[in-house]
Amino acid sequence: MNAPTAASHLLPEIHLREVPQALIDALQARFGARCSLAQAVREQHGRDEGSLQAPPPSAVVFAESTQDVADAVKLAGQYEVPVIPYGAGSSLEGHLLAVQGGISIDVSRMNQVLSIDAEDLTVTVQPGITRKALNDAIKDTGLFFPIDPGADASIGGMCATRASGTNAVRYGTMRENVLALEVVTASGEVIRTGTRAKKSSAGYDLTRLMVGSEGTLGVMTQITVRLYPLPEAVSAAICSFPSIEAAVRTTIQTIQLGVPIARVELIDHNTVRMVNAHSKLGLREEPMLLMEFHGSPSSVKEQAETVQEIASEFGGNAFEWASTPEERTRLWTARHNAYFAAVQSRPGCRAISTDTCVPISRLADCLLDSVAEADASGIPYFLVGHVGDGNFHFGYLLDPNIPEERVTAEDLNHKLVARALALGGTCTGEHGVGLHKMGFLLDETGAGAVDMMRAIKRALDPKNILNPGKIFAL
Repeated sequence: MNAPTAASHLLPEIHLREVPQALIDALQARFGARCSLAQAVREQHGRDEGSLQAPPPSAVVFAESTQDVADAVKLAGQYEVPVIPYGAGSSLEGHLLAVQGGISIDVSRMNQVLSIDAEDLTVTVQPGITRKALNDAIKDTGLFFPIDPGADASIGGMCATRASGTNAVRYGTMRENVLALEVVTASGEVIRTGTRAKKSSAGYDLTRLMVGSEGTLGVMTQITVRLYPLPEAVSAAICSFPSIEAAVRTTIQTIQLGVPIARVELIDHNTVRMVNAHSKLGLREEPMLLMEFHGSPSSVKEQAETVQEIASEFGGNAFEWASTPEERTRLWTARHNAYFAAVQSRPGCRAISTDTCVPISRLADCLLDSVAEADASGIPYFLVGHVGDGNFHFGYLLDPNIPEERVTAEDLNHKLVARALALGGTCTGEHGVGLHKMGFLLDETGAGAVDMMRAIKRALDPKNILNPGKIFAL
C-alpha cells in the first residue's frame, strides 16, 4: 500500500462553467418562484457543514416531484451546465460545493412517505425526508429505520454518501439497507433499480452503484429501504475508563466475542468536557463508552452483564444505566451534538472533520498513534467513534485567521488516513469522498480502479453535468 502523497489533501482548482441567461430564463419559466436567484438562498445551497469554500451556484431550483427534477436536469443538460442535488446540507466533505458552477436542485420539499409495506419490512420515500421524520411517520407500525449518522440528514443524502452511523455495528449501513431506487439520469430519463424483494440476481446491481455515488451518476427521487421491528427491550449505559486504550480494548473484545451490541460509541475526555458544557451534563471527564443493547429483556440483560465484565477487566468504572427513554434520548442527543459542542468550545473556529475505518483488530494501533499526534500538535480537537465497526472521527478545531493551523490540521488528517490505509482500512468510513478526499481515494483503490470509475461516469454522464468535480477529477 502506497502512502498518500503530499498533494492528497489539496483541493482541485475551481473552474466555473458559464450559466447562460437563456437557461436561467427557461428555469424561471418552468418553475416560477421555485427558481431562486437570491444571494442568501444561493449561498445557503453553496456550503455544507465542512470547512471548504467555493462560489455559490447561480440558481436554486426547489423540486417538488420527479418530473420537476427530470425537467431541471434536461434543461441544464441542453446547456451543459452542472446540477448539484441538495437535501439537508449536512455533509462534511464539500459534496454540495459548486466547484464548476451550475444550479442546485433542492429536493427538501420532496419529503413524503409514499408507501409503508409493514408485512415486508420496507418503506418507500422521497429523497428529501429526514431520518427523524421517517421514523416519526412509521412509529405506529412497530418498526423503525435504524441508520443514524447523527445529523438529521435526508434519506437521499444518506444514500448518496452511503451513510452509516451509530447503529451500523448491528444494522449495517445504507449499502445493506437500500433495496430499490428511482433515479433521474444525466439525460433527464427516469429509471428504476432494484425491487422490494430481499434479494435478486438480475443483471448489474445498479442500486449499489448509485448508493455512494454522491450525486455524480444520477439524482435519486424515490428510495425503498429496509425497516426493522422495534426491539422489545432497549437499555443504554455509559462507562468511563482510565485511558482511550482501555476503552478501545473493551470494544475490540466485545465485538470479537460476538456480543450483538447495537451501539458502542467512544468519546474522548476532550469531547466529554465539551459535551458537558454544551448540554449541561455532569459526565465524568474521562474517556467513555456509550453503549446500547437491543433485544428481549433477558438477552439485553445478558449482553449488558457480559460487556460490564469485559469493561471491568480493563479498568472500566462508573458503569451507569439509562433505563428510561428520556434518559437514553438525553445521552444520545448529547452525543449527536458533539460536533456543535466542539465548535462552540472555541468561538469563531472551523472544524476539519475526518473519518477513517479500519479492521477492528487494528483499531487500537490506528487510534492511539493518531491521538498522540493530535496531542503533540497543540491543535484543539475532539474525538468520537462508532468504534464497534472500527470507524472513528477526529475534528480539528482551527482558527480560520491562522493559516498555519489549517496546514497543521490537514497534515494530521493526512497522517491519519495514511495510517488507516497501511493497516488495511479506508480513507472514509461514512462521510464520503466529496472534494476533501479525492487524492486519498486514488491512494486507497489505485489508478486502475479510479479509471474504471471515470469510465462509468463518462458512460452515464457524457457531458459531466452531475455534481462534477467530486470523488475524482475527469
